[in-house]
Amino acid sequence: MDLFVSMRCLCLVLVFSAALLLLLQGCFAAAPRKKQIAGSTAVFPVGGRVYPEGYFFVRVNIGESPKPYDLDIDTGSDLTWVQCDAPCVNCPKGPHSLYKPRNNVVQCKDPLCASVQHPPNYPCHDPGDQCDYEIEYADHGLSRGVLVKDKFHIQLLNGTILNPFLSFGCGYDQTVQGSGHNLFVDGVLGLANGKCSILSQLRNIIGVMRNIVGHCFSEKGGGYLFFGDGLVPSTGMVWTPMLQNSPEKHYSIGPAELLYEGKNVVKNGLPLVFDSGSTYTYLNRQAYKATISMIKKNIDTKQMKDAPGDKTLPLCWKGAGPYKSISDVKKFFKPLALRFESSKNTVMEIPPEAYLIISKQGNVCLGILDGFEVDLGNLNVLGDINFQDKLVIYDNEKQRIGWMSTSCDTLPPKLEDHDYLEDFNLGISENKYEEL
Repeated sequence: MDLFVSMRCLCLVLVFSAALLLLLQGCFAAAPRKKQIAGSTAVFPVGGRVYPEGYFFVRVNIGESPKPYDLDIDTGSDLTWVQCDAPCVNCPKGPHSLYKPRNNVVQCKDPLCASVQHPPNYPCHDPGDQCDYEIEYADHGLSRGVLVKDKFHIQLLNGTILNPFLSFGCGYDQTVQGSGHNLFVDGVLGLANGKCSILSQLRNIIGVMRNIVGHCFSEKGGGYLFFGDGLVPSTGMVWTPMLQNSPEKHYSIGPAELLYEGKNVVKNGLPLVFDSGSTYTYLNRQAYKATISMIKKNIDTKQMKDAPGDKTLPLCWKGAGPYKSISDVKKFFKPLALRFESSKNTVMEIPPEAYLIISKQGNVCLGILDGFEVDLGNLNVLGDINFQDKLVIYDNEKQRIGWMSTSCDTLPPKLEDHDYLEDFNLGISENKYEEL
């Protein structure tokens, strides 16, 4: 009996020890390790600002001998392209030299070719033919070129350098609206949810990197962009589902009620597109007119007058003297908000600083425009001005979009201990590309 008791005690000790070991292993496994977070996430410093530049960009290194290219961050299109010498037919002067293809043209038989063709069933008469593309933007800017494949140099947070071969557009004929003879970027970084998006390609090539992109644009200029799930906050985010089968590969959500000082602006909910390639926000004509009417009713005409001579934006106001910042005029405007019907109690707050700018003339101008004027029809587009000082995340894995208000002037705490980010330059806003 004593021996049985002893053996039973020994078994209990062994079972307890094994359980304790498993518990400790679980605790240590669950503890966040720097390489686990860093290994699947890439972060890029952002330059630019809403006004006067009108865009946010990142610098990407491409080629066997990597060369830098500044690309406009665009969640409204999925094709990435850079200006290239193929030879060039029409290439406005940009910050860097033209990309030079080297017998790396994508053939039309490549599955990705169909995703950049309009219509998608564009005939491929000879499988060896090159894959041509043409993309037109809402402002009627245009890029024509050929699809190529080359090495991208992407640094993860753990310092690892990835060198995937990705397909992108070699743009040899560009029409750029309103930029004179210069192009302030070298091309476009297409991040929409189509097959040829850099994100989709990375997900297919590097299985560990999730098809998730997030951006944080500062009102002061600069910010950061990330790929992967390592910087998705566990709390504080407001999420709403993406609309399925969205046309043109857009990130679409809604419908949403548009509110001004808590009052409904339009009766019907608005379907919305999140588009970081658009500087300002565009509403359909009915919603635009209703919004203008509501804002004007609340303006103290003794303090502010219309400024029709200021052509910065369609609607500007002037005060007794020039305004220096949005802080000078916040008291004259009320917050806007979007309340989403598909997600209970889901609201995006849009304070005055996220829909107004101060022009070079010292007037305050409205960054909400009439989509009918640029042939958007009933499409409603949220642009960069609304995204300022918000972390916005497009989660293609779970088919949702989320946001939270935050300062985009500094890096999130998770990044502060990463050595390679010591020179992470935020707040670039003067087109001084060499400082990036």
